[in-house]
Amino acid sequence: MKENGQIVIGIDACRNRSGGAVAHLVGILTEGDPFVYNIGQIHVWAYKSLLDMIPDRSYIIKHNPKDLEGSLIRQLWWQAIKLKNEAEFYKCDILFTTDASTLCRFKPNVVLSQDLLSYVPGMMKSFGITIARLRLLIILFIQNNAFRFADGVIFLTKYASEMIQKSCGTLSFFTIIPHGVSADFKNAAPSATWPVTNNDTIECVYVSNAELYKHQWNVIGAVAALRQKGYNINIKLIGGGTGTAQKLIDETIAEVDPDRAFVTQFAFLSHREMITLLEKAHILVFASSCENMPVTLVEYMTLGLPIACSDREPMPEVLSDGGVYFDPYKVDSISHAIEKIIVNPELRSRISRNAKDISQQYSWSRCASETFSFVVKTFNLRKG
Repeated sequence: MKENGQIVIGIDACRNRSGGAVAHLVGILTEGDPFVYNIGQIHVWAYKSLLDMIPDRSYIIKHNPKDLEGSLIRQLWWQAIKLKNEAEFYKCDILFTTDASTLCRFKPNVVLSQDLLSYVPGMMKSFGITIARLRLLIILFIQNNAFRFADGVIFLTKYASEMIQKSCGTLSFFTIIPHGVSADFKNAAPSATWPVTNNDTIECVYVSNAELYKHQWNVIGAVAALRQKGYNINIKLIGGGTGTAQKLIDETIAEVDPDRAFVTQFAFLSHREMITLLEKAHILVFASSCENMPVTLVEYMTLGLPIACSDREPMPEVLSDGGVYFDPYKVDSISHAIEKIIVNPELRSRISRNAKDISQQYSWSRCASETFSFVVKTFNLRKG
């Protein structure tokens, strides 16, 4: 604690490697006002490229230990052995760990849960006997220990809170704080006019990297089925991938669209290029069966376009009555949901409006405010 009584917070962001985790840290440090909560300094430990995204503020002190630019083993070793000493050296009152896969034992601490893949029943079995499955088992063990050790835990959704506590046990002090969404999406301007003739193309977009729980191949199959029924409909997949999931995508395209007449996959697009494609879409598709909090879905919602969405939680918790739901494992369920949007103008209008309205609650300023408030409350409870 500083001499004037202000709280010093440490943030362990060394494991923030996913897009959602990076967006979360940058969002709360950009939009948050820590002085409201009597926070005098925030020390952030992370790799250099992430620190470069964080705004320069007089109260934010950035640390880039060389071990965080090294191998995963070096990163974990630094976190387990050195971080506690560094946090104590800089007189941090509490450590906020933004990824639950932590080996640090600094006290008091708050842990943020951003990964659910190890907890959803049956999800690990889909990986078979592989290194990927072993990795998920190790993550499960590390995260459960981190949750039990923490003085406070932040979950992104009610669903994640319930699912994880079934595994790690009931936690004594936790809260639910959803992600925010960037102004780039809130300021986007959809421009596509809904097709008025059978010759006009219906543009669908699905943003997600290729993973076994993302089901892009089923979405492709659903669009192919709709084309067989006479709908002039295309699908654009934004986000590349490797391994079994990408192989399934490639095999499905080879079977139903060998000439690439209606399926386009972009391995990578810049932030602006992705938004531009979304602005030109008629229907947005989200077919994931496993999410902690689906940031992509929230970004969709801000656009005010009709959404066909997976019926697996926490998607209905987030989207509510702002979309048409389907079973992501069934091609006919996906095609039926998209067709309902195509043929029903009143439905399209209603779900688009509802999604846009619901999205207003997801902001980085709200997320930052609630996060800093909870971290300080955890410190005060521990101190008392």
